[in-house]
Amino acid sequence: MLISPALMAIVVFVGILVGAVGIGGVLLVPSLKYFGGISLHDAIAACMMSYIATGAIGAFIFSRHGTINWNLAASVCMGAIPGAYIGAFLLPYFSAQIIEIGIALLLIYSGTDAFFKKQSHITKAQIKAGKKLFFIGLIAAIGSSLTGTGGPLLLIPILIWQGVPVLTAIGLSQVIQVPISLMATVGNFSYGNVDVKLALTLAIFLSIGAIVGAKTVHSLPVDKLKKGVAILLILTGFLLIYRLLS
Repeated sequence: MLISPALMAIVVFVGILVGAVGIGGVLLVPSLKYFGGISLHDAIAACMMSYIATGAIGAFIFSRHGTINWNLAASVCMGAIPGAYIGAFLLPYFSAQIIEIGIALLLIYSGTDAFFKKQSHITKAQIKAGKKLFFIGLIAAIGSSLTGTGGPLLLIPILIWQGVPVLTAIGLSQVIQVPISLMATVGNFSYGNVDVKLALTLAIFLSIGAIVGAKTVHSLPVDKLKKGVAILLILTGFLLIYRLLS
């Protein structure tokens, strides 16, 4: 599928955000709808399939830099696998706008909390909190499949709210994209239609941006990165509210 140069640039920019801070997919679905004339449900399904590539790329690069805690990742992904499939099953019957309101409020709250909270370190208790992380992954995956945001939009604010260091949270957000996107895509093929050509086109341009973003973020000071992510969470939350009210 051919997309306009303007939409192409937007997709690459979203890929940079996804690769750098995990959050960015929230911009992709409305961009496809308003600039590409693609229906909401078709855009969500195609985006979820394209995030398989960005998640794999981000996980590989973050892993090479040693910024992925695989103990946490395993617990989160165990919850994400059934959650993504459940979300895909509910997608044809569920209004994405309803859950976006809750996501927006969570983003604003967690972003504000993270902006003023001191940088934390992962404790042994957090690493062993498999049951809690399982449900975090489950909730993030259901919400992501319903809105086409890929996982990080919900996972990062929840993890930061729970005191997980920002770079670790971003690393986990890269990993969780893979099981969420895979299971959501399986569900979308089972319960709806997936525009494979659109998904592959998005994957190519998102991957270009994700490589740039994932390589760049590791050169940033942690404290400034934390503040930047907090501000991005808050702005994204207000953007969601504005989009829903407009």
